[in-house]
Amino acid sequence: MKEETKSSDAEIRQLIAEQRYPEVVSALASWADPEIADLLVHLERGKGILLYRTLPRQQAAKVFSYLEPEAQDEFLKALTDTDTRTLLANMSPDDRTALLQELPAQVTRRLMQLLGPEDLAESRQLLGYPEESVGRLMTPDYIRLRAEWTVGIALEHIRKYGRDSEIFNILYVTDAKGKLVDIVRMRRLIMAPLETVIGDMLNYNCISISAFADREDAVEMIQRYDVSALPVVDSDGVIVGIVTVDDIMDVAEEETTEDIQKSVAMAPLETKYSLATPLLLFRKRILWLIVLILVNLISAAVISNYEDYVLEFITLALFMPLVIASGGNCGAQSSTLMVRAIATGDLELKDWFQATGKEVLVGLLLGAAMALIAGLMSQLYGGDTRIAMIVGLSMTLIVFTANIFGAILPFILSRLKIDPATASTPLITSLMDVLGLIIYFGVAVLVLT
Repeated sequence: MKEETKSSDAEIRQLIAEQRYPEVVSALASWADPEIADLLVHLERGKGILLYRTLPRQQAAKVFSYLEPEAQDEFLKALTDTDTRTLLANMSPDDRTALLQELPAQVTRRLMQLLGPEDLAESRQLLGYPEESVGRLMTPDYIRLRAEWTVGIALEHIRKYGRDSEIFNILYVTDAKGKLVDIVRMRRLIMAPLETVIGDMLNYNCISISAFADREDAVEMIQRYDVSALPVVDSDGVIVGIVTVDDIMDVAEEETTEDIQKSVAMAPLETKYSLATPLLLFRKRILWLIVLILVNLISAAVISNYEDYVLEFITLALFMPLVIASGGNCGAQSSTLMVRAIATGDLELKDWFQATGKEVLVGLLLGAAMALIAGLMSQLYGGDTRIAMIVGLSMTLIVFTANIFGAILPFILSRLKIDPATASTPLITSLMDVLGLIIYFGVAVLVLT
């Protein structure tokens, strides 16, 4: 059998230029849906729309789900109501919910009017859950079995209703009221005798998650229990949908990206960098930069308060950057460790005392080691024993303080319901600049007077 060769990007573009769209669709059969989405985005707008409208309905819906919200909005503006109605009908419920919640409100209202009665009721239910909740992420397309059924009845049910299920290898068993009882694997089901009762195959240790839980909780549970899907239940334990690992991977990537952006003191982007305008990037970054300027002005005020000592002992100014920077670096390290441990569930709020206690010891060790090096360097460069003593003592105190401050601040922010990622490296560094200067000059006054 001859192996099918994947058409190149250049070949596809040549066919599009010649308007041979049936051949384009045939050539794209070997392309993955995300690759086709990328191609559509990078084509001229008119050609991209024409190509999209020639795709088979099911494939068009899948490709559309891989487009960024801005691109989806542009495509929807160019599609007719009939095309849009077909698109929405062929999208999976979770992808359709993601689309409706990302688009502007007026566009969402127009799309809701194009939905069929069943899809409309389904979309309203999913959109009724809080933002960032598992309910917004789940899909109601799954296979449900009854505990009192036999394997034979279950298999007939799967053949009849399982075509649209999001996943096929996990089956969800409920009681007569729809409450989740357990799961059963398809592999085990097809290997069992037809007369076996489903309830006799269960061990009743199924995990589930509330539809109102934060989506980060779903990420943590899937990672912890190493499952490919989570059943989602309401407050009565009735299963209302499932969350699959592919949706969770998207969430994990978004949350990680958001934390990284917060860690450098900027408001998170709601879109990819490549799609962000310069004005948007300016708005996301300027506020925190202004805040940090104001914090650094306090540092300037501290230095001016000790201006006489700096003028009399000029060597103090020589070693000031060394000592102050060490505090910022140490605090940033400690803060990063705590933020990541909290984000991954390794530490909880109740663990603050244990974590802080550990960082007390680490801070003392780091401070002593760095003070020894800094003291020796100041003695060699300055030749003044008092300056060496100031540098050594202040280095110990600053590093120790920075380590504790960096460790406890994320816990304080979490307690205040603020994202601990806000305890970013620039913020910790700027705050430690102020505290470090106060400690440095305070030690200098004690030693020199």
